[in-house]
Amino acid sequence: MGIVAHVDAGKTSLTERLLYAAGVIDRVGRVDDGNTQTDSMELERKRGITIRSAVVSFALGDLPVNLIDTPGHSDFIAEVERALSVLDGAVLVISAVEGVQPQTRLLMRTLDRLRIPTLLFVNKIDRVGARYDDLLADIKRLLTPSAVPMVGVTDLGTRSAGLVPQDTEPLAEMLAERNDEFLEGYLSGAPLDVAGELRRQVATAQVHPVYFGSAMTGVGVAELIEGIRSWLPRATPASEDPLQARVFKVDRGAAGQKIALARMFAGTLTSRSYVDVHPVDGPEYQARPSAIEVSGHPVDRAEAGQIVALRGLKSIRIGDQLGVRTKQVGRLFAPPTLETVVSARDRVKLFQALTQLAEQDPLIRVRKADEITVSLYGEVQKEVIASLLATEYGVDVTFSQTTPIHVERLDGTGEAVREITAPENLWAAGVGFRVSPVAEGIEYNLIVELGGLPRAFHTAIEETVRLTLHQGLFGWEIPNIRVDLTHTAYSSVATVAADFRRLVPLVLMQAIAEAGTTVLEPVNQFELDAPADTVSRVLAHIAEHRGVVSQTTLTETQAHLEGTIPAATTHSFETFLPTLTHGEGLLATTFHTYQPVPGPAPIRSRTDGNPLNEKQYLLNLNRSS
Repeated sequence: MGIVAHVDAGKTSLTERLLYAAGVIDRVGRVDDGNTQTDSMELERKRGITIRSAVVSFALGDLPVNLIDTPGHSDFIAEVERALSVLDGAVLVISAVEGVQPQTRLLMRTLDRLRIPTLLFVNKIDRVGARYDDLLADIKRLLTPSAVPMVGVTDLGTRSAGLVPQDTEPLAEMLAERNDEFLEGYLSGAPLDVAGELRRQVATAQVHPVYFGSAMTGVGVAELIEGIRSWLPRATPASEDPLQARVFKVDRGAAGQKIALARMFAGTLTSRSYVDVHPVDGPEYQARPSAIEVSGHPVDRAEAGQIVALRGLKSIRIGDQLGVRTKQVGRLFAPPTLETVVSARDRVKLFQALTQLAEQDPLIRVRKADEITVSLYGEVQKEVIASLLATEYGVDVTFSQTTPIHVERLDGTGEAVREITAPENLWAAGVGFRVSPVAEGIEYNLIVELGGLPRAFHTAIEETVRLTLHQGLFGWEIPNIRVDLTHTAYSSVATVAADFRRLVPLVLMQAIAEAGTTVLEPVNQFELDAPADTVSRVLAHIAEHRGVVSQTTLTETQAHLEGTIPAATTHSFETFLPTLTHGEGLLATTFHTYQPVPGPAPIRSRTDGNPLNEKQYLLNLNRSS
């Protein structure tokens, strides 16, 4: 089960209450005091936010629960994405005061897309400004029309806030709207199994029960627990089936060794037995865990339904599957759209440390060209990366200004071939490619016969193609492209895989150059609340920062603006906002799309020596070999 929420909704406090109710802890920690169970990093305790997903196992009566407490801050959305891929059910926490936030909407859309059974918990009913009726209306309008309140609230917004039973008639009516058979019984006045029907509709993510309470006082937590036990579907793992597991988190132990956390969906896993590993990208291989832990305790055998910590898998990465390969969950959230240059006195040590951090977080992409850069979701992440590098690796760093990560879009089609017999060919290999634009993703297709080339050579070609696409004509990634392999040649005596790895970038980049590319910049969707008397100034600054307002809602005192703004100017606009709005402006942004860069295309320094300049490319190959 996952607990997800917008930052400050009370997610970690609710986790503490659940642990206390389950008897795991004998006192409830406070986020403000930095003594909660699931916030273990020093920076988490200091800032009072969750940065890395934490897993805790306990029992609610006869129901064993593996609880994943996820970050709420949008800078750490990658952690949330990994947790969602292994959930049976979720609790989405909403603040009764702040209400439905942009991140709340993003999370609900994703839970709905994955069809994850979800309960809603409205927290902070004891706070001044807490809402009930109009908040329920917002939930139905902005999150899900199938939200149904399970309790009423008394003394809302006071320290003595409490709960009252809710009339079950609206619940039966909502269930009847989604099941014709149940509707017949409802209309005829026949006895109805409301609980059974609710359980079925929650399990298929058709209905979302809403609970109210306060994680700080504990009011409503017992009712939520009963809802978890009653409505969220219990996993029915099959230990006798073939192994099926997914790695959703990678940590490092005290000695620097990798520890992979995996959800066991089916089968069994024993220590020191070889298992098939299916990487997110790359060929399948076999590996043997040296140790298995469940709930922090070493075990010889783990079974379906458990979350296991695996040691000794040196090449394991987040998203890898163990045992039988199943359909991969696609990317749920947008990739990072910002990057920054990182500097340290010891450049080698810095790069090694960042590479290890990137293993734990695949969306922290590290790049080493003239300078070392890392990708980011936002400014808060800089502080986190700096803290991790200092405390875990002893590296003190400084950052340059954050800049947007551009991408390149193919303008048309292009082809290139280099024969094995060509006089300018330095390697015992031949390849040909045709490239064309696609709407989404990288499509790699074989126009040649698979059997015409040893499989190891095909693997080398595909891996190099995907690597080469990280740097287009202007040095930016080409994320949406179809690559057809149209020609291959090799010598059974002389050719090795390295020949193809060196030749592929030259030929593929020639095909891309023939097609041409356009550089695109990331654009954010924004929502902005500001005092009504500041609107004219705010609108002027949005325009100055190349933003476009698509919707404006005005009341006597407040203005709500929605629109788009380039990622390149978002942070600058954000720094002006407090001055523009008397410190009362609230801005929330999420990635929206890419659009062509106005003016000259920005160029990014290359890490590959530029395959379009053969002399420079060969010099780079010789230096790195």
